[in-house]
Amino acid sequence: MSDVGEIIKTLGDFGRFQCWLLLLLTLASPSIGFHMFGQLFMVIEQPHYCNTSWFNAIGLNLTKEERLNLTLPKRSDGTFEECLMYTPVDQDLDAIIKYGLNSTEKCQDGWVYPSKQEPSLLTQFDLVCDRHDLHDISQSIYMLGLLTGALASGLLSDRFGRRPITLLSLLIEGTFGVAAAFVPNFYLYSAFRFLVGAAVSGIAISTLALATEWVGPDYRPQTVIVSHLGFVVGQMVLAGLAYAIRDWRMLQVAGSAPVFGLFFYLWVLPESARWLAAKGKMEEAKKLLQKAASVNKRTIPPKLLQQLKPEKTKSASILELLRNPHLGKVTFLMSSVWFVNSLAYYGLSLNVGSFGFNIYLTQVIFGAVEIPARLSCVFLMQWLGRKKCQTFALFLGGTICLLITVIPKDLPVLVTVFAISGKFILSGSFSTSYVYSAELFPTVVRQTGVGVCQMAARLAGIISPLIGLLDKYHPSIPVVIFGSTAVVGGILSSFLPETCGKELSDHLDDNAGNQRPSKTIRGSLESGYLKSNEDITEQRMTTRF
Repeated sequence: MSDVGEIIKTLGDFGRFQCWLLLLLTLASPSIGFHMFGQLFMVIEQPHYCNTSWFNAIGLNLTKEERLNLTLPKRSDGTFEECLMYTPVDQDLDAIIKYGLNSTEKCQDGWVYPSKQEPSLLTQFDLVCDRHDLHDISQSIYMLGLLTGALASGLLSDRFGRRPITLLSLLIEGTFGVAAAFVPNFYLYSAFRFLVGAAVSGIAISTLALATEWVGPDYRPQTVIVSHLGFVVGQMVLAGLAYAIRDWRMLQVAGSAPVFGLFFYLWVLPESARWLAAKGKMEEAKKLLQKAASVNKRTIPPKLLQQLKPEKTKSASILELLRNPHLGKVTFLMSSVWFVNSLAYYGLSLNVGSFGFNIYLTQVIFGAVEIPARLSCVFLMQWLGRKKCQTFALFLGGTICLLITVIPKDLPVLVTVFAISGKFILSGSFSTSYVYSAELFPTVVRQTGVGVCQMAARLAGIISPLIGLLDKYHPSIPVVIFGSTAVVGGILSSFLPETCGKELSDHLDDNAGNQRPSKTIRGSLESGYLKSNEDITEQRMTTRF
């Protein structure tokens, strides 16, 4: 049993200190929702056709409609082709009118957007025709940033602490999020998005550790899931911002700049006492625990603080996840769960505009349904346990995705209802994954382990937009892939150990599958009995062997 876990029981599993910490973590989440899905509203399809200004000098006396009829081919429905134009010729107007133009080619001088709407990412950088796939590729680059950040921030957070990585990630997110609004080309925009993605991973991983390492076992699901509600609010606010601000540069600034309002975190965001103790920084850990007890209006018995001694532990690295048989199994299974969960979740979320319904309203609903989905997980995880909740959610969410493929496309409302139901369940599964992962890995490699799991999720995020490109062959292919992989993930999660109601393990030689139940810890403290160092050592030996 962790000495820090005993002390947290004494100062309060969830008091005023933890409430204040939870508020801080929640305030950092809305910007993540914006950056994750904001680009969807910057590339909304607009009517366009090839720029045929070469003809202006020839047809000076013609109307705009007449010039377009002579220079642009038409589809069978009578509308102009969006990506083709007639090949320019060196002839006079009379010859062109008499014989017409027959040879066609791709647009050579850009495109014209007749709707005259506010500048969007699509119109600013011509993400149409042959350049249309750049949108999905850019989204994959952002996901690549998430993957890179998941690995880097996990390792750095375990080495330097949760607090400094959180603060650094917030600074990078705000700086490059705003800078992306002023880029001269799409390639620099994608590079800045990569850096923002890396920062978002840093925030998600480090705040997850703070949310779980400062509370008792019974409050971990509530703390993690409530902090995620900020992400949900960010999705809903995004829809309102995108509807009100159609200029993509202003929208990018409006969604990124508020992060700088969190500068006061420099003075108020605490470090994890568990991490400090695991790293041997006992005096800092004791001061922080006493401060938390003071805020909670509780007193930590001096004898209990004296028992908090540094322990000789093996150096922890990412290789430990492979060397330790139990952690190797957990890492493989949990990474697989994160992969399929992310693939299906982002597969639905990033195709919000393809269901045939109003994109702004659909985004609000997509965000709103996550609130009851995530909150219901609090009760389901306590009632069914982590494993059953994870397995059931992935299996059911995948099944609903598969059902979408049999619904006729001329019923957009029904398709949207099923898509919303699928996202409802998959978002609950995502919340379960966060709690489950934090409980499965010991403190010394918790961030590294969660980082590896998030790498798997980000790899799925990279692939997800690219899978969406397969709809050109058949609209059902992407959804079938998303649904079937989620079902497989539900089966794999059934092989994970249960962690409900068990104390967090701190060291590599603590078997995460056999953690001590929290009720035993509570009972020893509530009776007023303070264990001696020998008693604690004996209990550890019994628990491990």
